[in-house]
Amino acid sequence: MSRLSSATAPDVPRPVSRGIVHLGLGAFHRAHQAAFTHEAALLTGDSSWGITGVTQRSAAVAEQLRPQDGLFTLVEKGPGIDRASVVGSITEVISAVDDADAVVDAIADPRVRIVSLTVTEKGYRLDPATGRLRLDDPEIVADLTGRSPGTVVGQLVAGLASRAKLDAPVTVLSCDNLPHNGVLLAGIVRDYVAQRDDATALQSWIDSAASFPNSMVDRIVPATTDEDRRRLEDETGLRDDAVVVCEPFRQWVIEDHFAAERPAWDLVGVQFVTDVEPWETMKLRVLNASHSLLAYLGVRSGHSTIADAVADPVLKSLAHRMIVSDVAPTLHPDMNSDAYANEVLTRFANPTLPHTTRQVAMDGSQKLGPRLLGTVRDAQGRGSSTTWLAVAVASWVAYVIDELRAGRALDDPMADVLSRAAAQDDAVAALLSVEQIFGADLGPDSPFGRRVAAAADLLVGSAAVTTEFVANIERELS
Repeated sequence: MSRLSSATAPDVPRPVSRGIVHLGLGAFHRAHQAAFTHEAALLTGDSSWGITGVTQRSAAVAEQLRPQDGLFTLVEKGPGIDRASVVGSITEVISAVDDADAVVDAIADPRVRIVSLTVTEKGYRLDPATGRLRLDDPEIVADLTGRSPGTVVGQLVAGLASRAKLDAPVTVLSCDNLPHNGVLLAGIVRDYVAQRDDATALQSWIDSAASFPNSMVDRIVPATTDEDRRRLEDETGLRDDAVVVCEPFRQWVIEDHFAAERPAWDLVGVQFVTDVEPWETMKLRVLNASHSLLAYLGVRSGHSTIADAVADPVLKSLAHRMIVSDVAPTLHPDMNSDAYANEVLTRFANPTLPHTTRQVAMDGSQKLGPRLLGTVRDAQGRGSSTTWLAVAVASWVAYVIDELRAGRALDDPMADVLSRAAAQDDAVAALLSVEQIFGADLGPDSPFGRRVAAAADLLVGSAAVTTEFVANIERELS
């Protein structure tokens, strides 16, 4: 069986020069930014926006894409929709694990006008409570001592330092699910630069020649399965180890603040705005927050996928209550949160996308702040309800405790801290006392912390979430 490659797909248009370096070459980037870039090039004929993709933690994606010349199949699946196309915007793949210096050289290339990122929350190595770079992180310390950089911020700053010598402006575009992601990324870059001997000059150049626009990205992209690969091979006769499966829906909203040129993304649906905050906040607090709630409670109720979880009437009702009662009052008044909430729950129910609850549940320590705790603080400031937000946070607490008691390892960058907390006699209080997550204001002795503890006590060790649990919550917390 032939493999997908330039030889087997010769009609796919390819860029001829590098214009973008992307850090975090996972499935989401390929289904989102790479697809938008490919389609924009098809419309304009501009071949200067080739993507150099960088894999950060594993060489697996590089090993999949290199024999295929960077080509991959994008399969969009939904009720009544099943379409596939070959995407050709990725022209080079670098594994940071194998060649960190090549990553820095790519960022420094003056042909590159955009460096974009999808490295997930944990890739930023920040303190979830403060949003600042963890300068005591062992990998950050190692980068600052002069090794070839192994962290995203280390690679980025080394590349920017080389660009400063060439005075080559660049846009650094975060595409991760973090509030004010551009501002946050600029902040951790500043924290890192401040540790260098050339801090003053380098930061001055970054301030004048680099931009960090905020952005919001949205598309559901589950992990590709072997069955996805087999199905595509049966249908096309070509082997594609890098196939990506996603939902038909997609959205990308970007603050129009670029230091250099950008692709004609606006021609293929990207929204350029002066302030991305209303879209960003609604997506984080509605889609991502309910995704997490459904994941943690879905695991508890024996649901392996998000589609199964949202098909559970009790869990769907809890997600809807959280959005309508607790989240909606914190959103921008011009955003139609009711319509968006209904659209989100419909998207979650897509039976053709087996997005697993455990995949969504990973890295909870990094996700609670942007998805839930920021909403809690805003709701408390308004004097509005936090009942169902407390349930959502309690679902994470109970998930952590139950996983560790069952002898399963947590997939979380703070797994060691969480494991020690969960081993305490009062595991719920110990977890809520982790200030890197909850800060000093939402701990176990706070009004919100006491609500979380009450809900967690009802959840820990229990079986499926039932209408009786909901009734108990209403009685205990309302």
